[in-house]
Amino acid sequence: MAVATGAASVVLCYRALNERSGRRFGQVAPGAVQGATSAAIDSGWHYPMGLATPAATVAMAARRYMHAYGATSADFGLIAVADRRHAATNPAAWFYQRPITIDDHQASRWIVEPVLRLLDCCQESDGGVALVVTSADRAPDTPAPVAVVGAVDAHVQGTSIMHNYYLPDLAGFPDSERCAARLWQQTGLTTDDIDVAEIYENFSPLALLVLEAFGFCGRGEAAAYIASGAIDIGGKLPVNTHGGLLGEAYIHGMNTLVEGVRQVRGNAANQVAGVEHALVSSLSSAVILARP
Repeated sequence: MAVATGAASVVLCYRALNERSGRRFGQVAPGAVQGATSAAIDSGWHYPMGLATPAATVAMAARRYMHAYGATSADFGLIAVADRRHAATNPAAWFYQRPITIDDHQASRWIVEPVLRLLDCCQESDGGVALVVTSADRAPDTPAPVAVVGAVDAHVQGTSIMHNYYLPDLAGFPDSERCAARLWQQTGLTTDDIDVAEIYENFSPLALLVLEAFGFCGRGEAAAYIASGAIDIGGKLPVNTHGGLLGEAYIHGMNTLVEGVRQVRGNAANQVAGVEHALVSSLSSAVILARP
């Protein structure tokens, strides 16, 4: 937005953290409900009820999805298996050469029973990612430029930090649905134009919800869509070709954005042939990257 409005000519976007060796994000935080910050106020509603970790928060919505569509833990495990399969052939991935099977997933211990197992949960990673954003008229001076052809951020009224529990239907993802509708309208593209999708999945159920919200499959159909091989390399819509947050690393989704850039450039570790449009979704936010 800063570049498009002329407020800046070049913007450096980065994320760097020591989440494995330093502060471990995602655990119950003493004092989280103290103070007058927005985070403390939000936590004050759900910490006393036991929703004190991101895993527990996501599991609440995913449990409703299971009830509405008959989804199982093994259905959520399909995305974990696919991600780890892609990570196994990505030398930069933490789980390089370490794929898993659905039996491995089902044997992993519960984190939030009966929704999330250990292998449904993203890593805690040390790492850093950086991208440079500049204007299209500077593209000729940039080696292997990639165009941002659409960018949307959408939040329905009353959304919390993680999920809004006051919606009439918790089995869907209205923020992502609204984001998708605006993105298709903004770009004039459809699901048929997307060659790869890189989806933020700090927990595996979110990938299923996003696939449905963006219209790649119908409500409650994501598990069957994944099981069909559609999201594999060479499938109809390769997803998380780097291994995702479950397989490569969890750098708060910035590494997922970088994978979208690499797929369009044609230099990804698990390169999909002929990529012209890459969707990168961080749930309620999304961009479409394309060849300039």
